[in-house]
Amino acid sequence: MAIKVFSVKNRYFNLFIICGLLMVIAAFSNGAYAEKDENIDMNQWLKARFSAQHQALIPIVAVADMLHGCQQEKQIDENVTIKSLITQLDKNRLAEKLISCLAGKSLKSDTALNYGLTSCSFEQLTDLPVEEKQQKMRLVTKAISELSRSERQKSFTHCVTEQAIHYLR
Repeated sequence: MAIKVFSVKNRYFNLFIICGLLMVIAAFSNGAYAEKDENIDMNQWLKARFSAQHQALIPIVAVADMLHGCQQEKQIDENVTIKSLITQLDKNRLAEKLISCLAGKSLKSDTALNYGLTSCSFEQLTDLPVEEKQQKMRLVTKAISELSRSERQKSFTHCVTEQAIHYLR
């Protein structure tokens, strides 16, 4: 009889433990869903709050990248940074300087696209040691020469979109 009582108590104890575990799992999963919902709400808020500003900044960043690449290639004002071009120059002055640097080439030319893609990639590597940055830039240059125009345009668009996020004021 003692064995049956013990096994009944054991069953109740096991049932109690299982119910407790189920309650804990349910609480955590609800918390996970709530956290996911909070993240979705936060992302929606961020998009709503900064979307217009981000969209307005993208062409400025693209022009700054092209100008920076052109200036680096032609060794004009080599100490200027992309950040200073974006934050210190009026967008009209930025465009004028790019047109001047391109010396008759179109803003939609392969040359301008390559300048932009090179500079955007360069800025993404700014935190690397000099030797590593130079090595990666050689790979970028090689990749640019091997990509089709549409692939380069997609890469530049993606790079500028990500880059513009960092310059939101």
